[in-house]
Amino acid sequence: MKTINIIRTLLVIVLLSSCSHLDFDETDGLKSEEDVYKYFNSTEQVLTNVYSFLPQDLGTISGAMRDCATDDAEFAATGGAVQSFNNGSWSPLNSLDNQWDLYKGIRAANKFLVNIEDADFTRFEHNIDYNLIVKKLSFFPYEARLLRAFYFFELARRYGDIAMPITVLTTDEANNIQKTKFNDVINFIVAECNEAALNLPDTYKGVTEQTGRVTKGFAYALKSKALLYAASPLHNPSNDINAWKASAKAALDLIDLNYYNLENAETANRLDSKEAVLFRLNNENSYFELINFPLRYTKGGRHTPATATFPSQNLVDAFETINGYPVILQVDGWKSDDPAFDPKNPYANRDPRLARAVLTDGAMFKGSEIETYFGGTDYAPVAEGGSPTGYFLKKYIQPEADFTPGNLVTKRHLWVIYRYAETLLTYAESMIEAFGDANYTDATYTRSALWAINEVRLNAGMPLVTPSSTQDFRDKVRNEWRVEFAFEDHRFWDIRRWKIGNNTQEKLYGVSINKKDDGTKTYQKTLYETRSWSNKMYLYPIPQDEIFKNPNLAPQNQGW
Repeated sequence: MKTINIIRTLLVIVLLSSCSHLDFDETDGLKSEEDVYKYFNSTEQVLTNVYSFLPQDLGTISGAMRDCATDDAEFAATGGAVQSFNNGSWSPLNSLDNQWDLYKGIRAANKFLVNIEDADFTRFEHNIDYNLIVKKLSFFPYEARLLRAFYFFELARRYGDIAMPITVLTTDEANNIQKTKFNDVINFIVAECNEAALNLPDTYKGVTEQTGRVTKGFAYALKSKALLYAASPLHNPSNDINAWKASAKAALDLIDLNYYNLENAETANRLDSKEAVLFRLNNENSYFELINFPLRYTKGGRHTPATATFPSQNLVDAFETINGYPVILQVDGWKSDDPAFDPKNPYANRDPRLARAVLTDGAMFKGSEIETYFGGTDYAPVAEGGSPTGYFLKKYIQPEADFTPGNLVTKRHLWVIYRYAETLLTYAESMIEAFGDANYTDATYTRSALWAINEVRLNAGMPLVTPSSTQDFRDKVRNEWRVEFAFEDHRFWDIRRWKIGNNTQEKLYGVSINKKDDGTKTYQKTLYETRSWSNKMYLYPIPQDEIFKNPNLAPQNQGW
């Protein structure tokens, strides 16, 4: 009897390359698709391949994080692909962040769903692990369906109306499939999430002991996220209040599961996080640190110019003082109404989330102080590895990584795909848009928008929000999205779903710091880059080569 290998620890869902059964050779030499589904371990590996398409953003666009195409960050390499987002040179012929490969993940899911129906492992019924096999098999179809729904969402938030194959297509069929309207895609995703939620567990602990798999919680989360996007101005131009109510109810359903909790520490890179609903587990390496550490910490391991993500002054200005007052670096220096704010020490006593996201001048890092002032240890021209904005990235950085020759230390990164704080801000935003009252509750919506945002702020160590108007509360919610989820792949999409590109995507600022002989410092706001924006950029262009293959993908998205 063939031994059935059960993975008891981590489901490693990141592969260096994806594969179909045609080049699938991890099954003791089994070559045919039929043979692959004869054994449980090879069947499970096929599902793991479907997981391998889970997206992340530890440098998605040729090393640049997607935030480098927002007002939150700059990419130092002036010729980097991400700059096409900022100078307006992307097009159907020069598409960026092309996620058409997600259709490979969708096809893999569709093929798996067909084949798993006929998989028969009853000949192993006397195996000691047979009951566990049966239990896991009961989850497999719903995992594949939920992953497929997520991939449809990722495509729809890029392209709007998309082709949505839910069966295995021939080449001819794939090249003739019609587009599905955005709202119909969302309705399909919601239905799939509802079905998956009924059949997936809260956790795999005590069942399969695997980590990184989609759960009931992620089904609720994806439903909530999809409905939020459907309710947002980009896809809800008439501001249908019922769309916002649906989004709020979906978020509240996840809240009422009472399974997830906020954590007042960094959630990245922690397998035991009670806030993370789903993460992607990467292979162990420290490339992210190599390109994003201040140059001196790479010990000669990185060549200049830096290909790193550098936070902007625009983003730093979004972080309030610890007492809840705005702080802005203006042409004539720092300004804040907080009587405790010290413009000579502007990064002290700020929202604690600033220090988690950004390495500022004076911050402690790896046992020494960051010096980005003119002449400081970490100051240099951009071409020599210096920061173009006066700031370095901290979010997702693992300081334990080390590049000392002969003593290299590599680390494993977890990319958090969804965490509980997102649910709370989704609820806060949806409730204020649905009811216009931050304190509104009723028998269905039992929590207020004010409660939800303040849960997030209290967890961060920030004072309660006291809005003066509906617009004031809306502004506070949007700022909370920005600071809570800095560099977690939200700002790029929020700008688009809120349709605020004209107000945010034109000027990118940094800071110039000079240190006087007496040790005091002066801070000057500097314009680093003027960018281009057009409203057509709210959606991606459909790659022209895909329209050549399938004319039914026309018409091209508006403006492209």
